[in-house]
Amino acid sequence: MRARMALKYAGIQVEHREIELRNKPHSMLIASPKGTVPVLCADGLVLDQSLDIMRWALDKSDPDGWREVDKGVSQAWIEKNDGQFKVLLDQYKYPNRFPDLSQGDVLNSAIELMLKPMEAALQSSKYLMGNKMSLVDIAIFPFIRQFAAVNPEQFDALPFSSVKTWLNQQLESDLFNSVMDKHPTWLD
Repeated sequence: MRARMALKYAGIQVEHREIELRNKPHSMLIASPKGTVPVLCADGLVLDQSLDIMRWALDKSDPDGWREVDKGVSQAWIEKNDGQFKVLLDQYKYPNRFPDLSQGDVLNSAIELMLKPMEAALQSSKYLMGNKMSLVDIAIFPFIRQFAAVNPEQFDALPFSSVKTWLNQQLESDLFNSVMDKHPTWLD
């Protein structure tokens, strides 16, 4: 989702190929033996990490200056999200895969790691890096969306009004909605 949003924002047209992960096309595996999505083949490159695709797209076109933020701080947000928070998100989304873990402990760890710092940042600005959208917001948004969707009632009960406002802004944005079209499964 974040790769699609960055491509759309940058005005880059791509041929979208929806992949059924249980039946990966041979051409995809030739391009990226890793066998994960997304994969972008462009300019003689094969990019198979969503963050790499985002950065590539923004190198091509960044009309609103999404990358014009403190690189150290933005990198710290993204590393925390893509590292520790992603692990906690998987544990929270798939408790059956982690039967030894307490869901309460996982939830509390995710809150401490990500939601509390986000709430603090969003109380003083509209976005995570200030008063305009940045790479950080789009890079983190899909993970917070997934987190909120695991147990919507529980998420709604959390005392993070600024995070909820930020999430709803993303969910209602033209950019997000423009990349959420369903595509038929592509076959070789």
